[in-house]
Amino acid sequence: MGRRLAAVGSAAEKGNLVAFFYNAGVMAAEATPTYRFGDLVALARLSWVNEITSRLERLGYAGFRRGDAAVMRVLSRGPLPVGRLGAGLGVSRQAARKIADTLEQRGYATTERDSRDSRQLNVTLTPVGRDYARAVIAITEELNQEVARRVGPAQLAAADSVLRAALFDDGARQRASQLPPPPAHPSG
Repeated sequence: MGRRLAAVGSAAEKGNLVAFFYNAGVMAAEATPTYRFGDLVALARLSWVNEITSRLERLGYAGFRRGDAAVMRVLSRGPLPVGRLGAGLGVSRQAARKIADTLEQRGYATTERDSRDSRQLNVTLTPVGRDYARAVIAITEELNQEVARRVGPAQLAAADSVLRAALFDDGARQRASQLPPPPAHPSG
């Protein structure tokens, strides 16, 4: 038993005490941890962002931020007032202004007062920003197609249903309702 307790200290230092107790036989099988869906979603998101980052870096675009995919899709349709940008992203006007300022600092967008309403600040992609947006959108589409090819249509539809069920707030559910369902037959 002394060895077990010494090993417990070592496992605790590593931060995975539950797994250690279970694998060492100290914890009963009934007490095993529940399925960690949120952890898997977080890992998938991290992997997705890392893959986009890597592919963009190979194209010469360093510094991808996880919100870039959404903002580039929204702004690729044309200039928008900050308030409408925020609405399209599901964030406040203040958050949208910070996003616009960051894009401007990175050389991807400009902001200027609307010629008809000086209270309104419009955000427009620069030529480099349009190129970046096209790259982000193309890579996102490539990744979507790669995932669709890895699983069958039924699995993709089931994953889509589960992810939609995991949306707890009305805003996220509303934005998700605007997304198309997965294709019945993957392309490519």
